[in-house]
Amino acid sequence: MKVVIFGATGLVGKATLKEALAKNHQVTILVRDKSKVSIQHPNLTVVQGNVLDGQTVNEVLKDQEAVIQTLGYNGKGNGKPTTFTTDATKIIIEAMQQNNVQRLIAMSVVGAGNSISFLPKIFTKFILPVFMKWFVYIIDDKNTMEPLIMNSRLNWTIVRSVTIKDKVATGKTNATLDGKKLKLSITVGNVAIFLVEQLTDKIYYKQAPVISH
Repeated sequence: MKVVIFGATGLVGKATLKEALAKNHQVTILVRDKSKVSIQHPNLTVVQGNVLDGQTVNEVLKDQEAVIQTLGYNGKGNGKPTTFTTDATKIIIEAMQQNNVQRLIAMSVVGAGNSISFLPKIFTKFILPVFMKWFVYIIDDKNTMEPLIMNSRLNWTIVRSVTIKDKVATGKTNATLDGKKLKLSITVGNVAIFLVEQLTDKIYYKQAPVISH
């Protein structure tokens, strides 16, 4: 499959890129700095540009079949309110619709949408607003990003993740729509496998599972 990965130089993006290439997909990535891409592969095309530039995104999506959006904030971000993933996703959706690219898999976080109810009340009422204000801003951004995707005409899957550990895949991934059996963490290897599996798996079409160990 011809796939564009946005955010391919981040933790999740790098792992997803490797997994997609390992599964013989033809991958195009849009990055701000080509020098940050160390992977070389006959099925990989690297384009330098800005995801917030609509014309560039439109060009990248020509003749493509699917998109995996793994855009992030370099960890905790800068600790300030942000609309980055919302702004970028809006541009991506518009370009996908213009180019008739139907499949979108987008990264989000636990706490976005109805998944806020999956978290313990002590976390949402005390720990999150007092000690993790930076994460509140990220959730806010995802809460404006997700409706853009859900209200689009695309065949979308939003993947909400718990804390991601920089480790290889271990065991099976638990994907839940109701919070049952949810754990506190997941390895980046497991995340990458799950994201790439969604390219050909229709089970979570137009749904937003939360994934963990």
